[in-house]
Amino acid sequence: MQKIVTVTLNPAVDKTYTAQGVMVGHVNRMRTVTKIAGGKGVNVTKILRQYGYEVAATGFLGGYSGKFIEEELTKRGAQCRFVHVEGETRSNMNILGDDGYVTEILEPGPVVSAREKDAFLVRYDELLAECGLAILSGSAARGIGDDIYAELIVRARRAGVPVWLDSSGEGLRFGIQEKPQLIKPNWKELEYVIGHRIADREGLAEAARFLLGRGIGRVIVSMGAKGLMSVTGEGVLYANVRGISPVNTVGCGDSVVASYAMSYMMGEGDEEALKRACAIAAANATTGESASIPMETAEELMNRIVVEKPDGR
Repeated sequence: MQKIVTVTLNPAVDKTYTAQGVMVGHVNRMRTVTKIAGGKGVNVTKILRQYGYEVAATGFLGGYSGKFIEEELTKRGAQCRFVHVEGETRSNMNILGDDGYVTEILEPGPVVSAREKDAFLVRYDELLAECGLAILSGSAARGIGDDIYAELIVRARRAGVPVWLDSSGEGLRFGIQEKPQLIKPNWKELEYVIGHRIADREGLAEAARFLLGRGIGRVIVSMGAKGLMSVTGEGVLYANVRGISPVNTVGCGDSVVASYAMSYMMGEGDEEALKRACAIAAANATTGESASIPMETAEELMNRIVVEKPDGR
């Protein structure tokens, strides 16, 4: 089985709190706190390792927080190939309220120097020679430019390695121009790329088809509680799972990306891949620790998912 390389340009230590709720301008006392290695690509790495896939994780780490993330990934058997920077890796806060709301407070992270960026690009090229799939996830660290994902996609294409992109804002917009094989925007991220509001899932499908016409191989759209949509040249598929009580939705999108990577490695078809991704993401939402999948729950949920084919193909 080929190795997968995950790229996390702005990792984080995710601190998850539980509380009755959050009130702006007031003292908010937390009931519990847990600390885990986070960042979108780090989450993908953790899930892939949980399912036994060989993963090399790269990006930027710095300071005590960076050391914590590297130790946590090493414990899980991931190959840590990060570039160490002078700044401190950021910490993020996810506050889970009893009212069902999740409040996220995200730090900006360190500024990456030109020397550190160049060292990362050398490391990335080395890893492309060893891997069969590259996954680029999350926001870019400060100092390396909005076009970094576009550059990484070009380098992967030259190396003959398929590359997937799960980002937002300008990083996603620039990256799309270089035609990655798969992107996974959520509803708001797709609206940003297209440049206008999207009213319903039919509008999402139309926007995704537009991106296929621009050279993207597959568009997976996260629709929150409304499930997932897959759009390829073969048609449109929808999937959702009902009857679960979400505890924490952080990491659900990363669960989708990791699941599709597994399906890609197994050679699964579109319907099976969509069902698996929907089930793993839903299972992730049932537990307080993001990117730690209750695998039996995921398998049970997969049997309850019905895939819709709205265009009849």
